[in-house]
Amino acid sequence: MKTLISAAALALALSVNPVKAQAPLPFAPGTGDFNWQSYEALKTTQLNGEQVTVFGPWLGPDQKVVESVLAYFAKATGADVKYVGSDSFEQQILIDAEAGSAPNVSVFPQPGLAADMAKRGFLSPLSTETADWVRTNYAAGQSWVDLGTYANQNGKKELYGFFFKVDVKSLVWYVPENFEDAGYEVPESMEDLKTLTDQIVADGGTPWCIGLGSGGATGWPATDWVEDMMLRTQPAAVYDDWVANRIPFDDPRVVAAIEEFGAFARNNAYVAGGAGTVASTDFRDSPKGLFSSPPQCYMHKQASFIPAFFPEGTSVGEDADFFYFPAYSGKKLGSPVLGAGTVFAITKESKGARALMEFLKSPIAHEVWMAQQGFLTPHKGVNTKLYATDTLRAMGDILLKATTFRFDGSDLMPGGVGAGSFWTGMVDYAGGKPAKQVAQEIQNSWDALK
Repeated sequence: MKTLISAAALALALSVNPVKAQAPLPFAPGTGDFNWQSYEALKTTQLNGEQVTVFGPWLGPDQKVVESVLAYFAKATGADVKYVGSDSFEQQILIDAEAGSAPNVSVFPQPGLAADMAKRGFLSPLSTETADWVRTNYAAGQSWVDLGTYANQNGKKELYGFFFKVDVKSLVWYVPENFEDAGYEVPESMEDLKTLTDQIVADGGTPWCIGLGSGGATGWPATDWVEDMMLRTQPAAVYDDWVANRIPFDDPRVVAAIEEFGAFARNNAYVAGGAGTVASTDFRDSPKGLFSSPPQCYMHKQASFIPAFFPEGTSVGEDADFFYFPAYSGKKLGSPVLGAGTVFAITKESKGARALMEFLKSPIAHEVWMAQQGFLTPHKGVNTKLYATDTLRAMGDILLKATTFRFDGSDLMPGGVGAGSFWTGMVDYAGGKPAKQVAQEIQNSWDALK
């Protein structure tokens, strides 16, 4: 059970966990292939003794890494930077904002909450120069501007959020040895992927392992499929309208995207165990068929975290690998990427808060985390050779090649839909209920929340 941190406890935590300017830096300035020029440039901003408080969702190893990144800012500027993490961030930041005790900078796990706080006047807008910078320096830059732009109390839209640390979901996992033995090649387009799927069946194999089981969250893996299919069959603006319910869930374009998922998941010949097992197979168990001999399946669509559930000792890049879930070449919609990420925003205005947001633009802020663990960035100015692993580098390349990036749609929908009727509706659909009926029922649940 999550426990809320009181405002007083949060203040105490901030006071005893500073990221001091004198803290050891994981990489000594001037060493390695880092962009140390961007670090030296920070020294023109002097914040000697000014306290900059940062509150975010990271705990454990991730907290140590983010503190090491902030230490470079503290060292260069002289600021007294203090970070605290919480697994109840979403609840606590609202409590603190309403009490007038918000930190200078907050790190939101998803943009929906940031948008709500901007609408309530709890965030400070970033500059138009920052919006221009993001457009120019991030791959698919306009996408990141759009994702960080929210309406204020008066309905005026401004840039409030700066994305830093991104995750990728548009991935298909496979075993290279299995592909090599069968003579299969990684598909370059959705048309190629469908051709490969049919070829595997013709060769007597089963193309896909798909599982939607996840306890009380059963159904969520299918939402990622549908979201990816929306981005591959419709312009990004249609995706945005769907997520915001400006078009109904049972719009024919949404129904068609659900059926695109069904073309894979509801075909007995395509799925290990048959289509009837999709809803009941736990998503953590579903990729195991890749590793059986002979393989029970050849491909598994899942986000970047799934190797945690591969057999012990599996080496990503050797025993298993991934490729970009491709777009249709014939639809001319570019290379869309579905994912998630964290959003930095100013929740208490100060010179130090502004300087920290500027720091996040610098290559060194990205490279220091890249070289450690679990970090992806769309920043086009970083040295991608610094990624800690080849796997992260390959995922980073997918981000850099993206023409459109969109946040996980179900996370942006009201909880009763995105973490409710959308999940259960996908289970019903996998079980045979018509897509149109499922979509209508999800829309009815959305209407009931209004």
